[in-house]
Order: sequence, then C-alpha cells, then structure tokens
Amino acid sequence: MGIFVDKSTKTIVQGITGTQGSFHTKLMLDYGTQIVAGVTPGKGGTQVHGVSVYDAVDEAVKKQEANASIIFVPAPFAADAAFEALDAGLKTIVIITEHVAVKDVIQVMARAKKQGATVIGPNTPGIITPAECKLGIMPAHIFRRGTVGVASRSGTLTYEIASGLSAVGLGQSTCLGLGGDPVVGLSFVDVLREFEEDEQTKAVVLIGEIGGNLEELAADFISAEGYSKPVAAFVAGRTAPRGKRMGHAGAIIMGRAGTAQSKIDAFTEAGVMVAEKPSDVARLLAERLKKKGIFTGGMSGT
Repeated sequence: MGIFVDKSTKTIVQGITGTQGSFHTKLMLDYGTQIVAGVTPGKGGTQVHGVSVYDAVDEAVKKQEANASIIFVPAPFAADAAFEALDAGLKTIVIITEHVAVKDVIQVMARAKKQGATVIGPNTPGIITPAECKLGIMPAHIFRRGTVGVASRSGTLTYEIASGLSAVGLGQSTCLGLGGDPVVGLSFVDVLREFEEDEQTKAVVLIGEIGGNLEELAADFISAEGYSKPVAAFVAGRTAPRGKRMGHAGAIIMGRAGTAQSKIDAFTEAGVMVAEKPSDVARLLAERLKKKGIFTGGMSGT
C-alpha cells in the first residue's frame, strides 16, 4: 500500500515540455505510473510521449481526473506552479525544482497546510512506492516492493541505502526525499506518523544530514510516542566544517546546533539504530528484524 502515492495515483506533469520534464515523464511512464496529462502554458493541444498537454492545471485536472502533480518548472516560476496545482484542488504535489526562493516556499507551504495538501520537496528526488507509482527522478531499478519505509534528506544516499536494503532482501514500502532546502513540505515526524499507520510498513529508515533540527525532532517523537516499529538511521556530515554549506542549502551548521553528532546522539538516546556508514543500514535493520522474527533473508551472494 505505501504512503502518499500508489497505483491509483493519477498525475499531471507541470513543465512536461521542458528537457527534464519530458525526460522523466518517459521514465515514469515506463515504470507504470499513471501520467494522465502535462501542463505548459502555450503548449496546449500538443503531446509528449503520448500524454496530452494543456495550458492550465485546472483544465488538465477536470478533463483527466488527476489527483497529483509533479513540478519540473524553473525556480522563479515554481511557486506559481504549486499555487496553480493547489487552486485546482490537488492534494499531493511533488516539487523537483531546486533553488526556489525561501519566501516562495514558505507561502506555498502555508497554503498547502490550510488546504490539507501534501507537498514533497522542493529540491527532492521525489517519491516511489515500488511496483506501483514513481513520481520523481530516482533510478527505479534499485527499488523493490517490501516492508521498509524510507525517508531521506539526501537523494543519492536514498539510492545507495535502498539498493543495500534490496540486496539483503528488504524491499521498500515507500521511499521519499524530504528535500534538501531549509524549508520543505514534510518533516521526518510527518512521515513517521504516516508509516506508523501504514500496514505494509514494518520498519523505517531515516537518512539525515547536518543542518536544522528535523532529526532531533524525529528522535523526540520516537522517544515520546513509544514508536511501535524498528527505526534505523544514518546521518551524513560527520566531518563537515561549521558555517559552510555542504551540498544542500539546508545542510549548514550554525553555532552548536545541527551537527551530525547532536543528531546521532539524539537518535541513539531514542533507541534508534544509527549506522556509521550507509552500507551498515541494511545489516543493522536485518539483524533487528530477524530477532523480531519479521525477516529471514540474508545478504545476496553470501
């Protein structure tokens, strides 16, 4: 079943006629995702990979009964694209675009919260419920259907760790990237709540990095709520210098807050298994699930 997206998700692609929009639309279609329409102002009436293109989101939604959108619109116009999707009543919006102005993102998130919509991103690789729906730019072949939910602040680490999980026989229920910017639509706590309610998900992996306090808040939530499912984590940036942004706009340590060690300590105190290396995540989780009798597999090739 997974969270947020599944085989019933009907998606429009905003910016479908652009280089990235067109390229990833083809890959999403190949995966089996229901891409029912594209939107590019001035390009209505054309087609991209057999998908009809409309001038406006509300027209696409009404004619194709879409319920989700993925946005490949350039940063200066991404917020307007998100507002158009929200105005059309869409409840799941994935913003792939990076370098969106913080003030724009804040306004989008405020509107989404008011309307009860879920925004994934910006600056996210997207979301995938394996064998059902992929809304994003991730390499789909590394994911396998299963019972481990994955939430991450890093795209490439998501791929690496998901690949490791698949290699030991631990498939995934849903994998999603929160986004690497200072302001994003979902927190780890939001996703933990969703995975808690999802019957398919039996364990969770959190992939964090320096900057902000999303990981510490997640640790507090796990500890206070007595989280019912095993959680493993990896935190990137142990050797990052203070005051220097590392890769993501949100990955910057200011003062004593947001260090990798503070996040690792918080997770450890909450009873979360913390991996020293990305390759350790699958092993730690497999060992814990074997003790619980949930998993009986092993490393492929061993």
